[in-house]
Amino acid sequence: MPEVSSPPRITFDDFSKVDIRVGTIVGAEPLAGARKPALRLRIDFGPGIGLKTSSAQITKHYEPAALIGRQVAAVVNFPPRQIGKTMSEVLTLGFPDGNGEVVLIMPERPVPDGGRLF
Repeated sequence: MPEVSSPPRITFDDFSKVDIRVGTIVGAEPLAGARKPALRLRIDFGPGIGLKTSSAQITKHYEPAALIGRQVAAVVNFPPRQIGKTMSEVLTLGFPDGNGEVVLIMPERPVPDGGRLF
């Protein structure tokens, strides 16, 4: 694994600007037109935020049908970004496995959609 340098320190105010919420995946399908294999996710973040779309390069570990009903963490306050033919509205979060493939961040038990990470 490559050596990782220490990231710069930030303040709590810096951290609080990043809005990370939990949502339930209600739709997942292969993303047509993406340069790298990806899935188009529809994630329900509850009444305050609603349904959002995310492009996620998670095809090595996840089949679309198996993701339905699972909760994930995502940054919901980045500007939307065009990925292939899809506008990705949130950044779904994960960690790299030993081969650099994404493993999604999921709560260990069900929590209300829209809850903010703290």
